[in-house]
Amino acid sequence: MQPIERQAEPFRAPIRDDLAGLEPYGAPQLEVRHPLNVNENPFAPSPELAARLADAVREAAAGLNRYPDREFMTLRSALGEYLSRESGISAPPAESVWAANGSNEIMQHLFAAFGGPGRSALSFTPCYSMYPEYARNSFTDFVTVPRTAAPEFALSAQQVEQACREHRPTLVLLTSPNNPTGTASEMELVTAACEAQRAHNGLVVVDEAYAEFRRDGVPSALTLLPEYKNLIVTRTMSKAFAMAGTRLGYAVAAPEIIDALRIVRLPYHLSAITQAAALTALESADELLAQVSFLRSERDRLVAHLRERGYTVADSDANFVFFGTFPDRHAVWQGLLERSVLVREVGPDGWLRVSVGTAQDNAAFTAALEEVDPR
Repeated sequence: MQPIERQAEPFRAPIRDDLAGLEPYGAPQLEVRHPLNVNENPFAPSPELAARLADAVREAAAGLNRYPDREFMTLRSALGEYLSRESGISAPPAESVWAANGSNEIMQHLFAAFGGPGRSALSFTPCYSMYPEYARNSFTDFVTVPRTAAPEFALSAQQVEQACREHRPTLVLLTSPNNPTGTASEMELVTAACEAQRAHNGLVVVDEAYAEFRRDGVPSALTLLPEYKNLIVTRTMSKAFAMAGTRLGYAVAAPEIIDALRIVRLPYHLSAITQAAALTALESADELLAQVSFLRSERDRLVAHLRERGYTVADSDANFVFFGTFPDRHAVWQGLLERSVLVREVGPDGWLRVSVGTAQDNAAFTAALEEVDPR
């Protein structure tokens, strides 16, 4: 008797229904001479600093047979001391600081600890495109309220307060400077959100990934932490510190909030190598941040140049510029790419975002744009 031949069914991974057909998050990774699409700091560590980083990693490598320091109190204290110098606040104690693999993992911890079924998060669009994904992955409802029209993309304290009272979210996400627009939030907005959230025991998260690039006189929400126990401020070393490859983000909040994040973190989530590199970077903060003033001045020059050419440009306190509008932004994006300049298609249709690069990068961008979109 001949064996019955069975047709093998193609394997289908049993992915969650709400994830089926979705693409993973990520900006295009393409080989170009002028990568200006993910808001990196274009200045690599100096050879001297690279050597110090290598020494720190070498020392840490000698103990890689052991798990890393699970609580990394030394790093948490160093981050607090840095913030004290940077924002003129009293140094937060280590118990009020948390760190993870980029501010993305910090946000993931926040949604894991405070989101979930039956809870919601509120943000104001256009906003960082990962926010709804944090919510989706944690089964948290994601509610959005639009900002005012371009080019201000502004919010009012009344608008924020009303949205908090109407939707009663567990988490309110305010981004300052905002991504993708670059606009900073007034502290009145943060205060309004914290006051409104108190009424239903909700939290306010101010994402300050680009804070070091803010213009003089623009305050940080860190200054409000002593007054509001329901406030969380997140930062990163990826941008101003030029340490995107290290993946170190951090948060400052009341110790009770930090303790909740410790519950949902994975065991030993911050590697010994990451901790060693981050501590070395903090010891060399002045050197790493030396290019921030240059990038700020280049940003302001780019804003002025684009406005002179007739573009609508959002005010920026970040290391990128949001500009438009284009009947077919993808055609402009493609034309720039063909000239080895990579920018980002993000936010409302018709707008593009360009990171501030070196003087050579920025010159290549403006020259390519004039060819692609002569005005």
